[in-house]
Parts: sequence; C-alpha cells; structure tokens
Amino acid sequence: MTQPTYYIRTFGCQMNEHDSERMAGMLEASGYRAVDSPEDASVVVFNTCCVRENADERLYGNLGHMKRLKQQRPDLRIVVGGCLAQKDKRLIQQRAPHVDVVLGTHNLASLPRLLAEAEHGPAFEIVEQTEVFPSALPSRRACPWHAWVSISIGCNNSCTFCIVPAVRGREQSRRMGDILDEVRALVDDGVIEVTLLGQNVNSYGRDLGGHPLFAELLWALDEVPGLARVRFTSPHPKDFRAEVVEAMAGAGVVCEHIHLPLQSGSDSCLRRMKRAYTRRRYLDKVAMVRDAIPGVAITTDIIVGFPGETDEEFADTMSLVAEVGYDAAYTFRYSPRPGTAAAAMDDQVPPEVTQERFDALVALQEEISLQRNRALVGTVQEVLVEGPSRKDPARLTGRTRTNKLVHFSDNAAEGSLVPVRITGAHPHHLDGEAVGPGRGGTRRLSLPVLGSCPG
Repeated sequence: MTQPTYYIRTFGCQMNEHDSERMAGMLEASGYRAVDSPEDASVVVFNTCCVRENADERLYGNLGHMKRLKQQRPDLRIVVGGCLAQKDKRLIQQRAPHVDVVLGTHNLASLPRLLAEAEHGPAFEIVEQTEVFPSALPSRRACPWHAWVSISIGCNNSCTFCIVPAVRGREQSRRMGDILDEVRALVDDGVIEVTLLGQNVNSYGRDLGGHPLFAELLWALDEVPGLARVRFTSPHPKDFRAEVVEAMAGAGVVCEHIHLPLQSGSDSCLRRMKRAYTRRRYLDKVAMVRDAIPGVAITTDIIVGFPGETDEEFADTMSLVAEVGYDAAYTFRYSPRPGTAAAAMDDQVPPEVTQERFDALVALQEEISLQRNRALVGTVQEVLVEGPSRKDPARLTGRTRTNKLVHFSDNAAEGSLVPVRITGAHPHHLDGEAVGPGRGGTRRLSLPVLGSCPG
C-alpha cells in the first residue's frame, strides 16, 4: 500500500507556523509523509491568516489552482484551516466546493478525524473555544535547534484594526509547569533556542493567578540546563512592566531584543486604534528598556494610513521613529479587515496618500537601521548558525542575540553558537568573519513544507 503524503502551506504569523507544525505532527502520527509540493501530496493543507493584507485573495487564488489539480486527481484531499477558516466558516466551501475539510483555530486536534470523514463527503467543523491546547499535540519542528512554545492563546484587547480576538478567542494562559516541562523536553531533544508565543505575552498568567506571571516565567526558564536563548513575541506596550525588564536584564538566557509594537506615534490616532497607551507612555517604556539593558535592539510594528490619519498625525509617527531609533520596523499599509471596528470608520485614507506615507516611513527606517548596524562594525557578536546563506551558499547565515542577521564564512554546524566579528553593515543584515570555534551544533533537517528556521 502506498504511503499517504501531505503538503502544508502556511500564511501569517509565528502562531500559524506553530499550528502548522502541530498539524504536520498529527498527520505523521497518522502515517503520512511530508512532500515538497502539492502536486505530490495526498492531502494539501492551507493554514490561513486573516490579519495580513489580501489574505482571502491569496487563499482563493491557491484554491483555484487546487481545483484544477483535483480534477486530475479526485482522491486528493484539500484542507483549509486557521484564522480565515475561523472567520469565514462555511463561506469557504460555498466559494470553493472542492475543499474537503474546513476547521478553525480552536480544534486542530480534529484534523485526523475530519480527514477520515471527508472520505464520505465534505467535512466542516468550527468551534468557538479551544478544545486542546496546541502544545498538547504532536509536532514536527522545522528546526532541530529552535522551537515555538505557546504560553497563551487568544487576546482580551479590543484594537479597532485587529480581528485576532474574533478568530483566536479570549485569552487563555497555559500553566507554567506545563510550559517548563515542554521546554525541558525540547532541550533534551537538542533545542537550544525557544520563542515564546502569545498574542500578548505580558498578560500571561493573569487568568491563572490574578496577576501577570510573565516575569516569573522568564526567571524560571533561566534555570533550565542547556537552554541558550529565549525570545518572545509579542508584548503589548500597555502591559509592559518593570518586572519584565528586570527579568530580561537579569536572566542570562533572555535575548537582548524586544519587539514593542507602536502602530502610531500620534495620541489621537492611538485613541482611534484603542491602543490604551499614549506617545509619552510608550517612550517611557523604551527608555526603561534601554536604561536596563545595554545594547538592546528594539523593533516595532507601524500602521500607515489608518482611518482619519492626518498629515500631522503621520508627522508624529515619523518624529517618534526618529526619536526612538528602531533597529527595524515592520510597516504596514492599512487595509480594512471585515469584522473590525476600523473597517466601518469614516475618513478612509486614499491609497495613493497611504503609499506616499509608507514610502517615506520605509526610507526613514532604512536610514536608521543602517546607522544602528554600522555601530556594530568591529564588535564581536555571538551568532546562532541557521545554515547556508540563500544568496551565497558558500557562506553561513545566522542571528545575533539582538536578532540581527549576519552572513559570514565558516564551516560551523547549524545550531552552533559562533563568535563573529562584524565587518560590514547594511540596513537589513551584517557581514562578519568567525573569530573562534563554535559550540554546540546539530544536523540539518530539511522540511520545506513547513518553512525554514525562524528569521
């Protein structure tokens, strides 16, 4: 009997990547084998996002291709999961009747059962509350030395541009003991770096003990033998407190990098976004981090062209970006998300104005990023090797503790930690040369269906 095969296409954020690893784990536990293309698969899974721009167009474009493929191979099974499935529900099968299985964000564990049901006709299941915490499911990791670790799911905030609370539900924290047990098991399996995942990691534990436990979790992870690096995403500025900064500064495993989403530098725009902090409070958080953690890298998210954004409000964003001096910024042109409060707001900014502002912000941030990176030339940085550079396979690529991408020449194994002297700077990466032997390291696992190691 021929072994069944699967292919997973992931859209969106790190949480979706983590969910894809869980779906891959369940499929492999059911006897499936990963393949590199949908043409070779018995089951094709689209793990969707509804936060990124034009997410539905990308999905239905892919489903159009799959319709032709299914006409050639009627036994092919097509699965749509993730945030867009949770939001659109039965609309997906109405628009694409050739889809066999639709499941949402809260019932990943149902995938094997739904695939079995799909042998007899289309299977659909969307639930409104998480049945099984994702980390309780088997996983097929994309990297042998890195792992995503969910510490919470859902979100209790009400940002007017965001649909995450509608598709991921209310915030639910995972018990700290379960998190630590998972991390210890991952380290035993060769992992040296973990990224903690939550829609708002700073409020982790509030639903367990009545107060945020995130700082306590960071201190506890510092006691795990063999763990070299801890990253996390993402904190909400309104909940970012001094005790977390103290843990970042004192816990040796926590990397010197913080992603602190801004969204806008204008108080009036922040109020329309319902971000629950002001420009001044945000700048105070930045100062608190930089005072406590020398050399810390700060990155952010910014939305350009939010409804009603005036020239003056955009100028406030530009001035804050210049004042903070971010190491990098993920900039987004606002586009309405059905189901969000912002989509119904008046004064939608014309696309050409949004584009002009976007271009100006990107140009400013590129200049700042280059300046920040030039300041590192001549220093020696610890680099975690990710593998050969995509642009030049003769060189290696890896990341510093501050999450800077470095290209350098060496023969170190993937997953090893190498001291690298920085010799050149660019807006998005650094050049370097190894100045000593690496430590650790692991063999490469090539899992193209799940994506590459984190970047």
